Amino acid sequence: MPMSRTSRTRTATALTAAVASLALLTTACGGGEGSGAAGSDGEPVTLTYWSATNGAKETVEAFNKSQDRIKVKFSLVPSGPEGVTKLSNAVKGGNAPDVATMDYSQLPEYASEGNLEDLTEVAGDTVDEKFPGNIKSLVNLGGRTWAVPFDVTPIELFYRKDIFKKHDVDVPKTWDEYRAAAEKIHKADPDVTITNFGGGDPALLAGLSWQAGARWYGTKGQAWKVDIDDPNSRKVGAYWDGLLKDGLASKTPLWGEGEAKERATGKVATVVGAAWSAGNFPTGYPDSKGKWGIAPIPTWDGKPATGMYGGTSFIVPKGSEKTEAAAEFIEWAATSPAAMKARITSQKTPSTALPANEELRKVAADAYDGSYFPGQDVYGIAGEAADSIVPGWTWGPVHAKVTSAQLATGADHTKALREGQKTAEKVIVERGLKLAK
Repeated sequence: MPMSRTSRTRTATALTAAVASLALLTTACGGGEGSGAAGSDGEPVTLTYWSATNGAKETVEAFNKSQDRIKVKFSLVPSGPEGVTKLSNAVKGGNAPDVATMDYSQLPEYASEGNLEDLTEVAGDTVDEKFPGNIKSLVNLGGRTWAVPFDVTPIELFYRKDIFKKHDVDVPKTWDEYRAAAEKIHKADPDVTITNFGGGDPALLAGLSWQAGARWYGTKGQAWKVDIDDPNSRKVGAYWDGLLKDGLASKTPLWGEGEAKERATGKVATVVGAAWSAGNFPTGYPDSKGKWGIAPIPTWDGKPATGMYGGTSFIVPKGSEKTEAAAEFIEWAATSPAAMKARITSQKTPSTALPANEELRKVAADAYDGSYFPGQDVYGIAGEAADSIVPGWTWGPVHAKVTSAQLATGADHTKALREGQKTAEKVIVERGLKLAK
């Protein structure tokens, strides 16, 4: 199998080179004989596709209507850890789909365990040519391409304009101002808190730590470096634990029926979300149309900066014999204006995922009905937030285990950081990888 292209190697991060030297990503290359070139024998190639993302079904329907050489059969699967477990079991059982979506945070672990087809030869050029460097570094690992980016997920602040106006509170630009706003609003109306932040959400904790300057994973020489329980992350954990302890943030879990009720009835003044969160508001809180605004997330020093909350890529799970056809469908889904329009306009819950492919952002903005947020350019705000994502973050080879350990701590974010640190160090050693001292 040829080595990766020179241009791809130049754009890879220092982590990528280190991962290669650590021999973490040792999966055999896919795309050889039986790789399933679309329509090569005159018959349509049939692909199976699993995803939990909004609009995936509509995207598949549009793709199937656009040509007759490849047919895609779509299955909706659970999001989060449950979906990852389902896919892992399918790979082990030899009945995985040909295409799936996966969080960026899971890619290093999945690739290093041999659960992904190497897409370098069938999708490497697409990734190089159609996505920005900071996103390419999330899918190009060990000098190889393991996924194709779908979206960018900068953290943003959603706020109740009427509550802020009623209590004469400005939209906060710093985390100190955010706490001051929480204190003023809650003092005036004890039934209202600044947001709900209970239950624990490791993905959001990671994104807020990312914004604060943390680097949870890296390399030192030939070894993995873990720094989850670092001062920057502890500052974030202590801040949110303090808001919860003082009753300024609701202990209702971040996602579920409880938080939906609080947000729908004006019991919380803000939501800490991401670009994709905007699509949930019209269906989740339809009676609040026009009341919510979107702003940059507060920062520690007042200068624009954010991290990512989630983020999705397209993968080909190990075992597929149709990598060429899969790559063709993935490229269409990730970079085609028709795919973006189908995703946004043909569903009950419109997707507001910010495309990783920057050329699609205007397409998305033009197609999206932004009347829920009057006077605001939903995609323009998200694009500006994406430009302020703090560079240098990377994911490690055991993050699924870290996430599980952090979830078990509930809403104790300081403890979640400690448990994440211990778990990462323990599992890295158990897997026979080197751990930096």
